[in-house]
Amino acid sequence: MKKFILPVFLLFLSFLSFQAKAQKDPQAKKVLDAMSQRYQAMNGFKADFDFTYRDAAGTSDKQTGEIAVKGEQYRLKLPDQEIFNNGKTVWTFISTDTYKEVTVNDVTQMEGELTPSNIYRMYEEGFDYRLQAEKQFQGQTVQVVELIALRSGSPFERVNLFINKSNKNLMGWEMHDGQGTVFAYTFVDLQEGPNFQNNYFTFDPKEHPGVEVIDLR
Repeated sequence: MKKFILPVFLLFLSFLSFQAKAQKDPQAKKVLDAMSQRYQAMNGFKADFDFTYRDAAGTSDKQTGEIAVKGEQYRLKLPDQEIFNNGKTVWTFISTDTYKEVTVNDVTQMEGELTPSNIYRMYEEGFDYRLQAEKQFQGQTVQVVELIALRSGSPFERVNLFINKSNKNLMGWEMHDGQGTVFAYTFVDLQEGPNFQNNYFTFDPKEHPGVEVIDLR
């Protein structure tokens, strides 16, 4: 299960650009634009998140992680895995009781994937969208926007975004693969504009003795 979470998070936006005509709900777009503008105006943020997985057979799992974002830089922590992106280089660090390994990529090699720094713009292409009924989520009133993938064979058929009605924070989202499997993320304790050190988004192998470095640049 641990090996599955990270690819799911990063492949969320692997819907490549293409031309398509579809009906897009203008009310949903207003909500999405307001959410996007709020986060792009932030001077970075940091948040814990809960991840849950369940499939049609009733199998489920729950884990936690942490996201930190500043501009195009981000750091994503998951059990046994951590990703550093300083805007130029991406390090994927895996650490277990038996081995340590870091894979190094150029940022351009990651283009087309969802990352914590572009999640708030992912609706702009590849999706139809519509506004659903409001609901209570984590004790707050949220506006629910359903995104429908326009390309056949996309990793997920639809995604539900839960956007705080009052402050337009993205509080969580659910991804449905069309075969009964649901991947859900919920932000917890979001902090706006934390004071990150300059090297916070850079992996330093000197701090991890014995790590195997796989440089794919």
